[in-house]
Amino acid sequence: MRVVIVGAGFGGIAAAIELRRHGFDDVTLLEAAPELGGTWHYNDYPGAACDVPSHFYSYSYAQRRDWSRLCSPQSEILGYLRGVAAEYGIEERIVTGATVTACRWDDATARWAVRTEDGAERHAEALVLATGQLNQPAMPRIEGLADFAGHSFHSARWDHDYDLRGKRVAVIGTGASAVQFVPEIAKQAGQLAVFQRSGNWFLPRRNRAYPALLKVLFARVPSVQRVRRAFLFRYMEAITAAIRNPATVGRIGWLRAALFMRWQLRDPEVRRKAWPDYMFGCKRVLFSSAYLPALQRDNVELVTEAIERMAPEGPVTADGRRHDVDCVIYGTGFRTNDVMFPMEVTGTGGGSLRDAWAGGAHAHLGITVPGFPSMFILYGPNTNTSGGSIIYYLEAQAGYLRQALDRVRADGAAAIDVRPEVEATSDRAVQAHFAGTAWTQCDSWYRNGEGRIIANWPGYMAEYGERTRTLDPAEYRLIPQPARRGEAARPAPAEHTA
Repeated sequence: MRVVIVGAGFGGIAAAIELRRHGFDDVTLLEAAPELGGTWHYNDYPGAACDVPSHFYSYSYAQRRDWSRLCSPQSEILGYLRGVAAEYGIEERIVTGATVTACRWDDATARWAVRTEDGAERHAEALVLATGQLNQPAMPRIEGLADFAGHSFHSARWDHDYDLRGKRVAVIGTGASAVQFVPEIAKQAGQLAVFQRSGNWFLPRRNRAYPALLKVLFARVPSVQRVRRAFLFRYMEAITAAIRNPATVGRIGWLRAALFMRWQLRDPEVRRKAWPDYMFGCKRVLFSSAYLPALQRDNVELVTEAIERMAPEGPVTADGRRHDVDCVIYGTGFRTNDVMFPMEVTGTGGGSLRDAWAGGAHAHLGITVPGFPSMFILYGPNTNTSGGSIIYYLEAQAGYLRQALDRVRADGAAAIDVRPEVEATSDRAVQAHFAGTAWTQCDSWYRNGEGRIIANWPGYMAEYGERTRTLDPAEYRLIPQPARRGEAARPAPAEHTA
């Protein structure tokens, strides 16, 4: 069985390792970038780091005991992923510089045709889409964006050749990336204007290097690592509990964040501007002990008036003020609702995934979509986490898709397809599970224009792990092998069910 995986970040590599461990040897990973890494290749801005502790933001079967600090920097995470790919023999399976433009299911041959930008086409019996949700940089909808005459770039495509020292710099956006790079560039810029649409809730994170004694314990006493992972799991589940129960546990999270922020925001005017106007946990809670103090530097201004247009000299805000700058940095996040688009994905009968998702992306357990046989999505709809580690979810998804392909292989089928009624029922259950949670109390990147939450899993990591631990054969149907020329069509195995 040939398997093509689109994307060689944490998800694609997890899937390749899981499949190869279970005898699926014909695995190819197509990566648009010049190397593996996914978001950790592209996001190399100053201060880039993971805000999930590294002892849990790593594969359970490939634990590293020499992390430098609680939340490791981008270079360390990328180095870890390279090392894992080499150790498990995945490196030689990756084709870099291969931008996939279209994936098409052929009903006659029961195979996927995967086309790349250079015109090449590969065929496979199974397709894994591991492009993730944080893949395509989003630019703000500002009138005259192209009119700016200075230098500009997105934080996920950082221009390291541009010297920020002494420059007048504008940062548009105050999400997770900006929260990390603003304190770093504030030390270099002559003047820095940070344009904020809405404030963030913060919890502390002093990301100091581990002391030598603790490093020795991690390296030489395996039980310390196991205990730490177990503690981190419960801590992150507690954050989810605060979001799921805003009137009870959420009040504790709110109080902790409010006290911390009030202590950090000594300037009353900056405090007024930076303070969020929505429920704790509705948007992503950020971890930083450096961002709020950076906003109070003498060379930094927090601007909360909306940007109406872009002039050649810089942003023009609703109060009529023009902010003259040399450089604009867009910290405006990603096109999370697009998932793997603009890639064209076509399933049975020529059905388009874009049409199937016209009202918002959805998939059974965030992995399978009816009408797209043996296609599996990693970090798909409703599998983002506000309080946990996406690596936990990716491992669960890799194990689940491998079980599906095990069924195909064992029964001699051509492919496996989730039943439409199963996917529809599970989607309704997922959406209903958001009721009463903080996620529903404001607009955020978790939701699409119609208000549907398409990014996040509404429950706990433990729930998702349990739901994906064992594939239920009754939820799927097996597609029989197509007839060869001169042969009658083969009967569907196991009465056309998995």
